[in-house]
Amino acid sequence: MTPARIGAASPIFRFRSPKALPRAMNAAIADVLIPLALDTAYSYAVPAGLDLAEGDVVQIPLGPRETVGVVWSLREGASGGNLRRVTAKIADEGMPPPLRRLVDWIARYTLAPKGSALAMALRLPEEGSRTEVARIGVRATGMPPSRMTPARAKVLAVAADGAVRGKRALGLEAGVSASVVDGLIDDGVLETVALAPERVAEPPDPDHPHATLSEPQADAARALVATLTVPPRDGGPAGDGGVTLLEGVTGSGKTEVYFEAVAEAVRRGVQSLVLMPEIALTAQFLDRFAARFGARPAAWHSGIGGRRRERIRAGVAAGEIPVVVGARSALFLPFRRLGLIVVDEEHEAAYKQEDGVCYHARDMAVVRAKLENAAAVLASATPSIETRVNAARGRYRRVVLPERFGGRRLPEIQPIDMRREAIPRGRYLSPTLSAAIAETNARGEQALLFLNRRGYAPLTLCRACGHRYQCPNCSTWLVEHRFRRALVCHHCGHAERRPEACAACGTFDNLTACGPGVERIAEEVAATFPDRRVIVLSSDFPGGAERLRAELQTVAEGGCDIVVGTQLVAKGHNFPHLTLVGVLDADIGLASGDPRAAERTFQLLQQVTGRAGRGEKPGRALVQTYQPEHPVIAALISGDAERFYEEEIAARELAGLPPFGRLAALIVSAAEREAAETHGRALAQVANPPPGVMVLGPAEAPLALVRGRHRFRLLVKAEREVDVQSYLRDWLARGPKPRGSVRVGIDVDPQSFL
Repeated sequence: MTPARIGAASPIFRFRSPKALPRAMNAAIADVLIPLALDTAYSYAVPAGLDLAEGDVVQIPLGPRETVGVVWSLREGASGGNLRRVTAKIADEGMPPPLRRLVDWIARYTLAPKGSALAMALRLPEEGSRTEVARIGVRATGMPPSRMTPARAKVLAVAADGAVRGKRALGLEAGVSASVVDGLIDDGVLETVALAPERVAEPPDPDHPHATLSEPQADAARALVATLTVPPRDGGPAGDGGVTLLEGVTGSGKTEVYFEAVAEAVRRGVQSLVLMPEIALTAQFLDRFAARFGARPAAWHSGIGGRRRERIRAGVAAGEIPVVVGARSALFLPFRRLGLIVVDEEHEAAYKQEDGVCYHARDMAVVRAKLENAAAVLASATPSIETRVNAARGRYRRVVLPERFGGRRLPEIQPIDMRREAIPRGRYLSPTLSAAIAETNARGEQALLFLNRRGYAPLTLCRACGHRYQCPNCSTWLVEHRFRRALVCHHCGHAERRPEACAACGTFDNLTACGPGVERIAEEVAATFPDRRVIVLSSDFPGGAERLRAELQTVAEGGCDIVVGTQLVAKGHNFPHLTLVGVLDADIGLASGDPRAAERTFQLLQQVTGRAGRGEKPGRALVQTYQPEHPVIAALISGDAERFYEEEIAARELAGLPPFGRLAALIVSAAEREAAETHGRALAQVANPPPGVMVLGPAEAPLALVRGRHRFRLLVKAEREVDVQSYLRDWLARGPKPRGSVRVGIDVDPQSFL
């Protein structure tokens, strides 16, 4: 991370000239941690008259420039010597002790430099980003216009009440263009008024009228409320915190259940954090939150920028924002009094950060809850194996919702054996599935077609010479995106125009798309059902979060007949008119060598088939597969999730894989393949694993080239009781130091093996 450049003109800081600070003979020494890839704090003398405490954010000199850091500790010492002095204390809330302990914990566990861990929690703005565009409203002055038109008359009729409105809002309410409002301002008929900044979140009302919970939901809600560690205001007993797994079938109302725990936290005056795996889920969730609490919470994710982010941070630090809903980065907000953390869809792989500091937000949420003496809730219809085992061993409580809300039935799931279906070449919808779609639409109901593959086709090749289009920076094929008319790499983002002629042999009209993506399925659907309204939902379509929100709303309101989507549609959405789900390639994830392949495939298929029948009408799912006898597919079809968990847990235990053993990966990368391989082999030679530890590799990674860097992997497999972090530190200390372009990344508890 590049340190923030701090200038004297920035309004966020209070500066004093170092020359103006008096020298003290026995001043304190501040050990300041800097948000850079450094593992130690730097010592600075504290000038007389500058009152500092641990956790304060300070400006300090670092080399020839000024940067920022956090006071990690204070100690007494002489002010002489070569110590440079702290320049100023930044006029911001300091970093609370539990958050500093979380930074220390993450750095120890992931073997990341402590400064890199700090960088995730210390998000200072760049210069100029604090400038906020003033909100301007208009109101009537009482003066008559120099000339009257029908459009102006409409504006004046609306503005006659004397209320202040935004220019756009006034124009929309009057049904006129913005130029009419501007003309009245220029004429003196309307005057501009500065409006107060928009609030980042309205206070939620825990007693806002809402739907009554079913008896099983009410029991589950009481169990969650009982874990809150802050006593109720009526003087009742407080819970002892800990972690609770809230497990319920799709459509059982898990969200409404943990909303009651959030409501009780608001009543008791403590803050709540709800983590979501992806931004795409946030918009619909905010609407559900508003329906329950009468107001939206503060939202925190990468789409929230500039001044709004700073206001949320300040409100959280001051305790003024009671509830935050956000992506994994929200875990590092400086909560003043955190009492509840909810991790929704806790099984999702999106909670694992693969770059920089490799941490799993679900696991770190459990750690932060413990450090804050708060309650943690992990919610999922398909919990991770690790969470299920922790619940079985008594480390976590387990609260189960075995039935859908309102007595609705789970969808009936049927396999379509693709070995017996006759499908025309170049088609991917079986006759059985096509007939089911037609029947569903004829009843006025929606169908969802699921394929977890973006774009039009995963491979483009030349029929004349066999040339395959590959990314120049990665060892992956370029995916054709026909809507964009481009070939795209999904790993580094490289994109190029789809050529008319083959780049290798120069022949025309010989390029062919191999295999299907959602765009190709949408093309087939449009040809098969030309009179149907079709929406394609994929995270890489243009328009971003706003477009996704609008289209998800369209689906929820019944504004389309057929939805074609990737795994984006499998996560937490409620489509009341959707009664049929068709899975086009259920086997797509089973061929992977990833030890979690079976678990992830089962979770994904269980989640996506669970989108059917969540409204008043029953649902069903059809699963196209070439392996109907596979244990994952068989468990899905039978609806016996417990059988799958029992078999998968037994297999993990027999193999000594997590959670019964431990894994850590070392990823050696370099600009040249030989350099990466040589360094990997040198590391392996000094591995010297102790009893209970096995080191495998180095082996070329399945994705051997990513973003122009060649990659080799070493895998550490250890027994559960082994202190893997200590072994890794010792190994790396004995091993060769990276030189040139060589980099060594460490991933404790890896989720991806690519």
